[in-house]
Amino acid sequence: MIEVNRQGEVWVFAEQEDGVLHDVALELCGKARQLADRLEVPMAAVLPGWEVEHLCEKLFAHGADKVYLVEDSRLRQYLTLPYATVVAQLIEKYRPQIVLYGATYLGRDLAPRVASAVRAGLTADCTDLAIGDVIEPRTKKLHSNLLLQVRPAFGGNIIATIVNYDWWPQMATVREGVMPLLPPDPTRTGQIIREKVPLNGLDQIVRILAEHREERKVNLKGARVVVAGGAGVGSKENFRLIYELAGVLGGAVGASRAAVDSGFIGKEHQIGQTGTTVRPALYIAAGISGAVQHRAGMEESAKIIAINIDPAAPIFSVADYRIVGDLRKVIPIMIRVLRQRQEVLVENTG
Repeated sequence: MIEVNRQGEVWVFAEQEDGVLHDVALELCGKARQLADRLEVPMAAVLPGWEVEHLCEKLFAHGADKVYLVEDSRLRQYLTLPYATVVAQLIEKYRPQIVLYGATYLGRDLAPRVASAVRAGLTADCTDLAIGDVIEPRTKKLHSNLLLQVRPAFGGNIIATIVNYDWWPQMATVREGVMPLLPPDPTRTGQIIREKVPLNGLDQIVRILAEHREERKVNLKGARVVVAGGAGVGSKENFRLIYELAGVLGGAVGASRAAVDSGFIGKEHQIGQTGTTVRPALYIAAGISGAVQHRAGMEESAKIIAINIDPAAPIFSVADYRIVGDLRKVIPIMIRVLRQRQEVLVENTG
């Protein structure tokens, strides 16, 4: 266990592949910057890899004061043991008080291994982070400026806030997209701290013989328009209306957890606390009741249109435009009107 260091830095694991930073690392830099400012401590990024020094400038622009750079040819590709050794040894040397990882396949593999090595607590799949004061129930002792780690629990039915009193550093993995990607400041500069970590042949335990990657078929985070369907769509066949409307608008297709659980559409389309968090320019929610878990994943959209047969549906509480009606009647009308307008535009520009 690392000794509690209340003046320790706030760290972000700068996840990169092939010399390209993962979006979640930059999202976390913005949040870590806010946490560090609240605690009045520096914010740093940990960057293992090979020939990745050029990424430091981008990390500084997104809020880092320091980058702990560990370059080794054996870190060219991600392997659990070498990367965990690097991060754990840096933690033991510099004693940060908070370490954040993206809840990607890589972060979910690395963070538990590091937590075990340094005997620290770890909260997985957080959807929010904050700094606050907490009274320990058992001892009634007041702990100031702890990391409040917010995440869904019991299958997403409740929201839990988890704190770590004395098993530091306080560590968490954070879901992609739940933290906004703040605009970079290209004028910011920082300190590069080069470190050498002996790997002791750990890279030989596992070797990567071949690598095959499948491109993501759904890019909900990058879509400017998202059309999402819920349980109210009624069937997998009816989801063609959602696809058709999204196609007319040039948007992506999303879904609520209820629609995914019902087998109407694949999980990669799921939006909400147990899916993807989106912030499109336009979000259309069709047949979605609007449970708090779903709203948490889309309520920051610029404009929200909700279609629901129930006038008391919770989704209407966050909608800018509310349509009370049967989506099987409303969506075809929307598609027809949109196509007519497109045809007029084509004629006028032709």
